[in-house]
Amino acid sequence: MPLSEHEQRLLDEMERSLYQNDADFVAKVGGARVRPTYRAVVLGILLAVIGVGVLLTGVFIQQIIVGVLGFVLMLAGVLLAITPSRAKRAAAAAGEPSQNQQPAKPAEPGFMDKLNERWDKRQEGDH
Repeated sequence: MPLSEHEQRLLDEMERSLYQNDADFVAKVGGARVRPTYRAVVLGILLAVIGVGVLLTGVFIQQIIVGVLGFVLMLAGVLLAITPSRAKRAAAAAGEPSQNQQPAKPAEPGFMDKLNERWDKRQEGDH
């Protein structure tokens, strides 16, 4: 059952409003994504593995303080692995591209955009 012209206009207006609001939301929240460095990830994983070993050692020798120390090492390793460096965060806040960032690619239509285009073509073909 096709939509009436009034319903189609309302739907188009809602869609435009949604795209406008999403663009505003992304601009406010998105910002530059800063990834941790390779070195930080490797050191973080290594520290987490050492922490697991210390934790298991603490359980084996039944020393709570050693187990807690192992847990703290694991937590520090994970945080090190997932947190970007201060230099990268400062560069992203200033709007400067970092050394590892690639130039921005032209925006390609996303999955939903392609589906919407196909739907619009299909609807135009029915009339």
